[in-house]
Amino acid sequence: MIQQEMVIAGSTVQYVFDAGLSKLSSLCDKKTTVIITDENVFAAHGSKMKGWRTIVLKPGEAYKQQSAIDSILGQLMEMEADRSTTLVGIGGGVVTDMTGYAGAVYMRGVRTGFVPTTLLAMVDASIGGKNGVDVGVYKNLVGTIRQPAFLLFDTALLQTLPELEWQNGFAEIIKHAAIKDATMFNDLQQHDLHYFQQHKAALKQLVMKNALLKTSVVKKDPFEKGDRKLLNFGHTLGHAIENDQQLSHGYAVAVGMVYAAHLSQQLLQFKQPLELIQTIEQYGLPTHAAFDMQRALYNMRHDKKRVRDVMHFVLLQKLGKAVVHPIAIKQLEKLLLSH
Repeated sequence: MIQQEMVIAGSTVQYVFDAGLSKLSSLCDKKTTVIITDENVFAAHGSKMKGWRTIVLKPGEAYKQQSAIDSILGQLMEMEADRSTTLVGIGGGVVTDMTGYAGAVYMRGVRTGFVPTTLLAMVDASIGGKNGVDVGVYKNLVGTIRQPAFLLFDTALLQTLPELEWQNGFAEIIKHAAIKDATMFNDLQQHDLHYFQQHKAALKQLVMKNALLKTSVVKKDPFEKGDRKLLNFGHTLGHAIENDQQLSHGYAVAVGMVYAAHLSQQLLQFKQPLELIQTIEQYGLPTHAAFDMQRALYNMRHDKKRVRDVMHFVLLQKLGKAVVHPIAIKQLEKLLLSH
């Protein structure tokens, strides 16, 4: 077990790596804790939650709506949860996002903690304090930025994941390497998804490296005023097609990274688009998808990264080095429609 404390925006977050779910009782008291999970996680790991009060949600992005939050808040009231209560989200990014949001608004804020159960949640979704829900097809339009008290990482929980969920996680790992870590990118090029599934020590190291990489970015820029925007690489177009086309998050981000690589080539003379595309394919992710570009552009106009007539698009100068590049909406439309 490896423990690290991080101070992010004045809040102390405890990171517990290489630890089993059984360690949860050392981080919070059973009597004052409510676990929030979903039906899939509860079916796979419910026996490990015996003796804990639980709220079990419907699984999937389709249920990441305000109505689900209202249901959580109603159940917390029925349980007589008070300001001493800790909410613990055990699940993927949908569960941790909703738990963090519910924790931020219930009684104007109660303690929260996360046990991510998907690779995507371990390396990305559960880290950084962004919580919230979707509004129609618009992802994470309503929510808060508020850090959890702790994160517990148990890579043994990944053993029950379907292949698609592994691929989703690797989309974010490839993204991290592409924007911030050329050495990690080189390491990813030498291996594939099955290597990390079979080598537990390598997987634990990769999870810890990515969790700490994202944390280092968030620490410098907790409210996304500067460097944290780089974490949106592949997400501007990705979010515009994800819910609309009912794509998994990783698939949408993978396609978004390919388009961003082509834009980087056109606007910043990025010379390695093929290396990025080949690595995306190596981890079982798509490099293209059928979608209506005009509709995607319409969705992008409602993106949080748009400022009036300019979209702040994350592009690559080289592998391991990303920049936020302002592109006029009209120019962006022209560039994307030419692909």
